[in-house]
Amino acid sequence: MFKPVSLFVGLRYTRARRRNHFISFISLTSIIGLGLGVAVLITVLSVMNGFDRELRGRILGMVPHGSLVGYEPIADWAAQAELARRHPGVAGVAPFSQMQAMLTGAGTVEGAVINGILPSEERAVSILPDHMVEGSLEALRPGDFGIVLGATLARRLGVGLGDKVTLVLPEATVSPAGVMPRFKRFTVSGIFRVGAELDVSLAYVHLDDAAVLLRHPHTAQALRVKMHDLFDAPWVMDDLVMLSGGNTYSVDWTRTHGNLFQAVKMEKTMMTLLLLFIVAVAAFNIVSSLVMVVTDKKGDIAILRTLGASPGMIMRVFMVQGVVIGVVGTLTGVLLGITLALTISDIVAWVEQATGAALLEAYFVNFLPSELRMSDVVTVSVIAFTLSFAATVYPALRASKVHPAEALRYE
Repeated sequence: MFKPVSLFVGLRYTRARRRNHFISFISLTSIIGLGLGVAVLITVLSVMNGFDRELRGRILGMVPHGSLVGYEPIADWAAQAELARRHPGVAGVAPFSQMQAMLTGAGTVEGAVINGILPSEERAVSILPDHMVEGSLEALRPGDFGIVLGATLARRLGVGLGDKVTLVLPEATVSPAGVMPRFKRFTVSGIFRVGAELDVSLAYVHLDDAAVLLRHPHTAQALRVKMHDLFDAPWVMDDLVMLSGGNTYSVDWTRTHGNLFQAVKMEKTMMTLLLLFIVAVAAFNIVSSLVMVVTDKKGDIAILRTLGASPGMIMRVFMVQGVVIGVVGTLTGVLLGITLALTISDIVAWVEQATGAALLEAYFVNFLPSELRMSDVVTVSVIAFTLSFAATVYPALRASKVHPAEALRYE
């Protein structure tokens, strides 16, 4: 005979065509509910991972991981940059200067943050060169007063490649005509598109042109530092401040954009907890299904008991049924969830194309990003199976306490 007996009988009950179709229906809905809960949870976690990846890649690819800012304009920035590059946690260093200004073009005025950069050094610390849609960073040459604009900013200003914009600084100059704001004409040398608010708030000029506007020629305000590991930024920047001799102070992304990433992390955690309730509800359906199975099989339980089956064996018989439901539901959900996580971007793109609706128009990316992580799949699978296994304990315990005489009295 097949051993162990509890496994044999439990699998036989699972495969058997029950007389009570309602019980079969409840078991089927338990499997479907558990599978859908697991699939939705894996898919949502993958989408949240995708948004987190795009957020890190785009925003932290454009803003500094860390900045080493001088109390005074840094004249020997090249030596300071070389010293910073020797730190094992540093992936790249480049000088920059920053100012806030207004840009005017075609009768429109927009505020922007103007960054002075060295085009030859920018690739080491920024993704900007990879997101140019018109022109190039190399077109920024000292003395030419060229400017690179974000795509949204250029559209609002009504300018394109080769057009002129006027940069107005928030300070005044005394002239024979009176107090006049400082301004300078620039030529649009390139346009970039990254997404988020960056396309409307950032503009780039050559470092030497920015130094002229700031009236500190051949200097840089700060050094932009890119890390090998984003989360090392605070202590790496502290080390670099000490290496600079105390003439600088540091700012890192955890201070400037840390709240944004904490919000995304909290949102992912809350979504996970909420969706786990779907899995929990499906697991509790297993309880109701097995309780009705126990009621339906009281006569069989009594016969097994009279043949010498122990309460523990009876308990294991019905736990096998619950475990089968949990395994089938979890595996179905995992397969469906992985399939959806890998294809959700294409599905949303197809829906947008078919309906003509821009579903993600309000977001910083124009597609639905997804990143499947096996750690999430394993975690969700373990939780779902644990809940489904726990749901079998009460019905199985109830089955083990059936008294043969009471069950067979009316048979």
